[in-house]
Amino acid sequence: MITDGIPTARLEIRIASDLKAMIEKAAAALGLTVTDYSISRLVETARNDLRQCESVVLSDRDRDIFVALLSSDEEPSEAMKRAAERYKARRV
Repeated sequence: MITDGIPTARLEIRIASDLKAMIEKAAAALGLTVTDYSISRLVETARNDLRQCESVVLSDRDRDIFVALLSSDEEPSEAMKRAAERYKARRV
């Protein structure tokens, strides 16, 4: 398993014994330790979750509206300016 450094942090969870047995069986089937299996699955899922949260998928209609707005010479409305300010404040 590839890591970003020496493992020093600890993550502890409690799960039902039947779930633990299933995880142990899956890890063994792949020739991994439970620790390596758990880390690889958690990291993969976390990356996918973050990728989904950080991307925006637009419908064709919404994409067309967005592009039209970007191409427009009109000034943003007051509501859009306030929305931009709220967004900027949240990103700090």
